[in-house]
Parts: sequence; structure tokens; C-alpha cells
Amino acid sequence: MKLTLGFTSPFVRKVRITAAVKGLSSSIELVTKESDEETYLQIRRMNPLNKIPTLMLDNGQVLFDSHVICEYLDSLAQHPRLFPQNELERFSVLRLASLADGLIEATLGIVMERRLRDEAFQLESWIERQQLKIEAALSFLEADPPRLASPNYGDITLACALGYLDLRQDGRWRTHCPRLVHWHQKFSDEVPAYAETDPANVN
Repeated sequence: MKLTLGFTSPFVRKVRITAAVKGLSSSIELVTKESDEETYLQIRRMNPLNKIPTLMLDNGQVLFDSHVICEYLDSLAQHPRLFPQNELERFSVLRLASLADGLIEATLGIVMERRLRDEAFQLESWIERQQLKIEAALSFLEADPPRLASPNYGDITLACALGYLDLRQDGRWRTHCPRLVHWHQKFSDEVPAYAETDPANVN
């Protein structure tokens, strides 16, 4: 299998962590524009949205959207199960993942607004709305952090969202979310792939 990626993308990061937790990392070739531009562009063109991550399977079929890719990888090996089969447990995991994805999207929205517009044309009202979403999500999670037992897809997504906040907002969330900080550290201790996929470790 071949996975297109950028090393700072939190969506790519959760796919890479999922692959590692499932013991599938050696079955996936990481393709960047720098490592193999022709293959990278070929796979991205097969995704109508032209986004990363996109996963090309051995049969040439492509999967896109990090959730879809992670659920596919989860189906390839029975243990550990990242998407519970029990209906109530599954929707609890999906709700956490959805909230964490929202955290990522709000953070990315601020990044793109600052990156793509000249400072004089940046919409501060838009940036403020995204920041309010971030703060509301963090408050919700701080009030009742996940119960980390065996990491699941929701846990992986949340860890990547918090890591992205560390990268893009200098970890400011840590000053008012001590319970989430503790949860995040425990996840990092229990899932070696989290440190291995840290954008700060990319040369």
C-alpha cells in the first residue's frame, strides 16, 4: 500500500499511528512530493478532492479521508480493535473522534486564514469564531477526559488534535487543561508511534 502524506498533517498522523498500533506500518510505503513526486501526484489525482492522506491499495483502488483509511486499516487485523463492534461503544468513540476532528479543522482554519491572506485582509471575526470552537471543545474535554484503557480511534484522533495545537498554537491549551495534559501524556507514554510521528522529529 502507498500513503501520500505531509509530515505536519494531523490527519496523516492519525493514519500513521493507526497503522503502527495495528502492526501494519511495514505494509505501507510513505510517499511524499520530495521522495517520489510522480507517484505522489498520481495518487493525489485519483482523489477527486486532491487531498492528503490518500491511500492506494495493492489492487490500485484508492481510499481517502482519514476516518475511512483508519477504519479500513482496523479491518485488516483483529487486534487491537480501534473501532468497537458494540454499537454504544462505537458511537462513543466516533463522537470523540468527531469532536477531535472539529478541533483540528478549527485550528487549521486559523492557520490557513493567516497563511493565505495578507495581514490587512485577514478576517479577525473568522479567526475568533474558530478560536471559540477550540476553547469550547477543550473545556468540554477537560470537564470529562476520555478513559484511556486500550487506545481506540477516538483517542488517536484526540491526541493528534492536541499535538496539532502544540504545533500551531505553541501549546497554549496546556495552561488551562491540566486533566487533558495528563491524558495526553499517558497516551504518549502508551503509544510509541505518537512520538515517532511528531512533526518536530522530522528533519
